[in-house]
Parts: sequence; structure tokens; C-alpha cells
Amino acid sequence: MSLRINTNITALSALRSLNSTTEAMSRQISRLSTGLRINNAADDPAGLIISENLRTQMLGIDQATRNAQDAVNMAKTAEAALEEVQTLIRNMRGLAVHSANTAVVDANMLQANQAQIRNAIQSINRIASQTSWGTRQLLDGSAGAQANVTNGAAVGSIYMGGMFNGESVATGPITMTRVTAGERAAVSLGNTFASVNAIVPTPGAFVINGFSFSTDGAESVQSLLAKINAMSSSTGVTAQFNGGSIQLTAGEFGSRHAVNFFDPSNILHTASSATDTGVDAVFDVSMNTDAGIQTATFTGDGLRLRDGYGNIILLTEQGNATAGVQSVGMMTAGSVNFHIGAGSNQSVAYSLPNAYANRLGTGVIANMDLSQVDVTTQTGAQQAIQIIDAAVSQLGQWRGDLGSFQVNFLESTIRSLGVVKENLAASESQIRDADMAMEMTSYTKYQILQQSGMAMLAQANQAPTNVLQLLQQ
Repeated sequence: MSLRINTNITALSALRSLNSTTEAMSRQISRLSTGLRINNAADDPAGLIISENLRTQMLGIDQATRNAQDAVNMAKTAEAALEEVQTLIRNMRGLAVHSANTAVVDANMLQANQAQIRNAIQSINRIASQTSWGTRQLLDGSAGAQANVTNGAAVGSIYMGGMFNGESVATGPITMTRVTAGERAAVSLGNTFASVNAIVPTPGAFVINGFSFSTDGAESVQSLLAKINAMSSSTGVTAQFNGGSIQLTAGEFGSRHAVNFFDPSNILHTASSATDTGVDAVFDVSMNTDAGIQTATFTGDGLRLRDGYGNIILLTEQGNATAGVQSVGMMTAGSVNFHIGAGSNQSVAYSLPNAYANRLGTGVIANMDLSQVDVTTQTGAQQAIQIIDAAVSQLGQWRGDLGSFQVNFLESTIRSLGVVKENLAASESQIRDADMAMEMTSYTKYQILQQSGMAMLAQANQAPTNVLQLLQQ
């Protein structure tokens, strides 16, 4: 056995063990204080990845549940309005039946009945125009108007709201006609070269959209093209060898994307600078509205066309290049989309009806509807009964469909999402939450180890004092 003063190996070993115990005890305290087994990524990297994905999915399910509940409340609002319309129509039917009893009803009573019917029709139209959920109208035929792309080669996407050129949209095709084609900014540089492998003899630097490029006078055209294209993500410009010279082209269409080139040494160009700006596309768009076919001019931010009502069409390059009339989409009015899932594309569409009086009771008497009911004559009263019966049936069908959608789809989805969240929470808890009994057992063990480690470190620190006995001899 050797005795040393400068290096106390026993104390170092005890200190290392004590530090390890203290670190482990610190983890146990953290788990016990938070109730989580994973408090940071180092605790369990794989478990953290899985649990974070589960947490994200649960948050999505929470929002989807709220979305579905909002959809239920919207459906209840629409159904309550339709119930009131049906009440008004039932009252109208009573007045029509009363008016048909011409043996005892005189002209004044007929006029009074007609006045009540006229007021009921006005109330129906008011309900149709004013029933809303927030700022969205529900029963005027514009709720959730949806545009579907039918020509994917010409347009990438279409968004159409409830208004177009100041009118409510109606179901029908969407067409567009080019007024101005969108263009990319492009600059053709003046210096010519025999081939792409030719040497660019002039040394110096040039600037493209604020980024500087340099050459030593011994590089090839191909080398400079590679340098420029390598920075295209920053400059927004690509370079091509075209007919003996270099052409610079903006990557995006439109006036917001320019090519600004500065070449004071005339390395690639015969002038010290060159600039070009792109052109925004302009198209005329036509579609059906309640006032007939309307046409509006959509101006572009590049190939992204927009009108004054927030409607948007995203062109493709092929659509931008095509002249003449193009059919690009189909408008479906009267449908709303509810996103009721935690992931993308987990939505459902439902068509809310147009409840104006001129849309009720149709299909019974030619060119007649509820708004034209007139009970001041025997014939009119008999026709009114038929029209109102058709309207009652129509409203009953609408309410039944809406109730079925609410109960069998929305409320069922809410219950299903609750079960999914419960199981995801159980899985996330299994990974992330601490087993408090096990953690307390480990904490007790490390607490005892820490105390014994401190005692042994004290003993190890006393060992060098034995050397004093040798010195005193």
C-alpha cells in the first residue's frame, strides 16, 4: 500500500460516485416535482418524439371538437330560423284555407288575409336575409359558397366567397379570359461568347439583386453560370447561356420580382447596368350570380389573381400563356365546410338552403312560388294551398336533413373524437408521466447513497493525515 499527499485517489473516486448520485437524485427530484418522467429531451429522446406527436394530435382533436361543436351551434341556428319560417307558412296555410271558404268570406276578409300573408312573406325574406352565424349568412344561398377546379392545367386553386362583382354567387361554371399575360423579369447581357466553355477574360465583380459575384479572368462561362445559379435562392434569379450570351431570368412572375444587374467592369454586359421588372397577370373572370352572369377584372400579384371581394385564382404557367376563354372551375353555392378532424383534409361540406319566399313552393304550379300567393280569389286560394303544402314539405325535408346531419354526423363525431383523445392521452401518459411510487423508491435509494457518499468522501479526505504519523517518527 502506498500513501500519497498530492493525489488522493480514494477521495476522487468517492467524489465521482457522489457526483453521479447527486445528478441522479436531481433527476428524481425533477420528476417528483413535475410528475413527468420526461422533463427534457435528454431524459428519453425517442419517448419525447413520440409523446410530442401525441400531444400535437390531442391539441388538434381538441380544436376539431370545438369546430364540430361550433358546427352544431350553427346548425341549430339555421334550424331554429327554418322552424320559424315553417310556423309562418303554417299560418299562411290557415289563411289560405279560410280564404277558400268563399261562401262566408267577403272581399274585406280576403284582403285582410292577403295582407297577413304579405307580411308573412316579408318576414320569411327577412329571416332568409338576416339569419347569420357571426358574419356568415346562413339561409340566403351564399353560405359556404365553394368553387372547385375543373381545369387543373390552367389554375392551381380557386377561392370564391359569397359575393362576386357586388352580387351573391350562384351555382355555375367559372370562366376566365386573358387581358394581360404575366411575365418574368429577364435581362439579356450584351457580351457574347463562342460557347459555354469559353473563358470570360475580364476579371472583376458584378452584382445581381444585391449579391456580388467575382471572377479572376480565367473562369469559363459555365463556371460563372454555376455560381449565379447556386445563389438563385437568395437572388431570385437564374442564368442560362442563350445564343452566345448570358440571360438572367427572375424565378417568379410579376412586378414584385425584378432583375437588377450591375457590371462596372463590363465582364458580362456592354453597359454598366441593366434592369427589368416582371408583369402582373390581368384576367377577366365570369360566373353566375343571382343577377345573372357577371364579369369582373382580376388583377394579379404575379400569377395570383384577386378581385375587390377577396376572391382569388392562382394561375399556372399554362393558364397564363393561353389566350381566349378558358373554363376553369365550377361554383357551387349554398354549402359550408366544417373541418372536424385533427389532420388535413378531414372536413365535411353541408349545403344550407336558400329560404327566400321565391325559392319555396316551386314545382307545383307553373311559374308560381310562395312569394306569388294571392288568396283574394277562389282559384288563387286553391293554388295557394297547393303551393304552401309544397313549401311545408320542402321545409320539413330541409329541417330533417339538417337534424340528421347534426345528430348522425356532428354529434357522433364529437363523441368519437372524445374516445380518440382519451386513448391518445393514455398513450401519452404511459410515455411521459412519472410512476410516482417507483420514482419515490429511487429517490429514497439515491438519498441514502448521497448520505453514504458524503460520509465516505469525508473519510477519504482524512486518509492523507496518516502520513503525519510517519513524519512524526
